[in-house]
Amino acid sequence: MQGRVLQDFLVNYQAYIALGLMALTFIGFLFEKLPPEVTAAIGAAAFVLFGYVSPAQTFSVFSNPAPLTIAAMFVLTGAMVRTGVLERVVGIILDFAGDNAARAVICLVAGIMLLGGFINNTPLVLILIPIGVRIAHKFGFAPTRLLIPISYFTILAGTLTLIGTSTNLLVDGVAREHGMEPFSIFEITPVGMVTAISGLLLLGLFGRFLLPDRKEEGGDLDGENAQFLSEITIIEEGDFTQTKIGEIAALKLPNLKVRAVNQSGTITRKDIRSIELKRGDRLAISATASELLTLHDIEGIRIGTGAIQPREKTELAMVEAVVGPNQSIQGRRIDQLAISSQFGVRVLGVNRHNHIAGQDLRSAKLRAADRLLIEGPAAGVDALSQRGVLVSVTRTSGRAYRQSKAPITLAALAGVVALAAFGVMDIGILAMLAVVAILALRCIDSEEAWGAIDGGILVLIFAMLIVGLGLQNAGSVDLIVSAIAPHLTGLSPLLLLVTIYMMTSALTELITNNAVAVVMTPIVIALSVELGVDPRPLVVAVMFAASASFATPIGYQTNTLVYGAANYRFTDFVKVGIPMNVVVGLATCAAIYFFYGMTG
Repeated sequence: MQGRVLQDFLVNYQAYIALGLMALTFIGFLFEKLPPEVTAAIGAAAFVLFGYVSPAQTFSVFSNPAPLTIAAMFVLTGAMVRTGVLERVVGIILDFAGDNAARAVICLVAGIMLLGGFINNTPLVLILIPIGVRIAHKFGFAPTRLLIPISYFTILAGTLTLIGTSTNLLVDGVAREHGMEPFSIFEITPVGMVTAISGLLLLGLFGRFLLPDRKEEGGDLDGENAQFLSEITIIEEGDFTQTKIGEIAALKLPNLKVRAVNQSGTITRKDIRSIELKRGDRLAISATASELLTLHDIEGIRIGTGAIQPREKTELAMVEAVVGPNQSIQGRRIDQLAISSQFGVRVLGVNRHNHIAGQDLRSAKLRAADRLLIEGPAAGVDALSQRGVLVSVTRTSGRAYRQSKAPITLAALAGVVALAAFGVMDIGILAMLAVVAILALRCIDSEEAWGAIDGGILVLIFAMLIVGLGLQNAGSVDLIVSAIAPHLTGLSPLLLLVTIYMMTSALTELITNNAVAVVMTPIVIALSVELGVDPRPLVVAVMFAASASFATPIGYQTNTLVYGAANYRFTDFVKVGIPMNVVVGLATCAAIYFFYGMTG
């Protein structure tokens, strides 16, 4: 009897239960206890277990063209990096800028707009962060004045074409499944141009009043005196033992600072100079990369974490690499990564751009855009890079850019854009054919190609597609529409657009943009049917609002990257981001209103 009551409850209230499952998933996104893709996968599993999505429907989700297109574009972007195209284009722009600060910034913005509409913006921002810091230092202003605009400009550039951001492709894929005509690659470009111009004007006119100006906190991303947090372990008796720390000649380097001493678990942070060391003691230090490499050659000590590696330099590579936006490692301590046992490499130091990353190296929690000094075999370093843990790897030995293949990569991307624009073939098929071409012509190795794909994003997308389907099947979409439709009835088309845009934008600031896109698109389509209006402009509003995230550092990956790179505060994004959200949102809605003929 109780089982029958429970079954009836699950059936009669399934729309509300499904909404509860979605709310719990969104709460999981908000508190970030787990990586977003894991939270989304748990939510999708719940919808399947509750029976709101059948096994057959679950498998059908994987036929959606959007994730495959996104994966192909990741590979094409990876080939742009591998062949040195991005660095070359940025270098040409900066060479043209010369010694004029205004021209340098204008050229940087122009380069972002040129590239951002056609490639994934995450690697673009990772390449531009050190460029932006270098420009700031060269012309004497704080990096905090430039890195937030770099992130915002890449977001704005992504709205210029359908392939500019994964969110655009995802909304298009979901809309197709609900019977809408596919978006062409340049259909949203007129709206995107208005969006970009409005954002550029706001930052150009009011950025000096809204952006923080903290030179002392702007990161020295690539300067010679950038401080790495590291540690010294005494492994043998010698010059470092039976001598007071203040008298050890090797530690008398200009930028080296001993921050703490760990002796058998007892940590001392004061009066360090008078301590005598013995075998097994560890020193927490901060020093420049050059100083760490100088210490690295001294016998009897070990620099960094991990097992002792062979000293034959021909077998090892010394590299600097940036921590990518890989959710599986962000927030984890360095001693939890187990990269020594898995890849045979060890971390010599971590730099957080003129900000010490923690009390000691082992307990330092990684952030996106942290810079690591790593030692290990080339194969181990490559494996870390291919898994998306490290990006922008700079090494003294290893594979160079395949610059001779750059024209092929550019031709492949141009072919995708041109043929899609003329409707020769579906953009997803074109992108996959381009991937085959660049692999066959050795523009990028297969391991590097698959490593360029952000698996976390794809898992999140597939999982949220299942959640979206479950909401549809359970009647939750109809429930939401019936609840909000009466409040929207009678609104002018422009006010309706603004309402949809602001709802989507608010959600995007709190949770991941792709999740918002998947959930909001079917709701807006159903709402348009209920209100008797054309769904296309409303879907475009969702597309733009889910991409244009400015007010928090967590709404979009590029914001997260610069958040760590310049040691911004959360309120810095709020101060400049809220005006950006309002101005860009209103301009975008006005552009959609006129471009899609909602005036009459």
